[in-house]
Amino acid sequence: MGRTGGMVTRRAELSDAREIARLFVELGHPATEDDVRARWTAWLAAGNVGIVVDGSDGELLGAATLHQTIVLHRPKPIGRISALVVDARYRNKGIGRAIVDAAEQMFRDEGCGMVEVTSNMRRTDAHAFYARLGYELTSARFVKSLT
Repeated sequence: MGRTGGMVTRRAELSDAREIARLFVELGHPATEDDVRARWTAWLAAGNVGIVVDGSDGELLGAATLHQTIVLHRPKPIGRISALVVDARYRNKGIGRAIVDAAEQMFRDEGCGMVEVTSNMRRTDAHAFYARLGYELTSARFVKSLT
């Protein structure tokens, strides 16, 4: 992906499972390294990718999960950032912006016509971040658990 301001942004790999799980827990999604590893192959096969920012000593500073979908009501695929987290110790240092920039470029390269982001309603700081990057709140997402 590249280097931005000394940060290395790259595609996530299975070897990142422990750190991805750590970051997901920080985001409020209980996950273990084993959980991430168990889902990895099916997740990749479904067209998902991850972007991570390397830190020192094998720590990841941030991560995002991405997916594309083709819908009948839009002329081009839609890219979705389904999760984005920056380690709380490294926020407000441009890491989130670097991840979003890399995701947008990846989606552009894949022919997507737009990018959407999912973000929990309680994460008002994240909503402000996305707004600063030019994202608009255009719809609501309704969820119902099937378990």
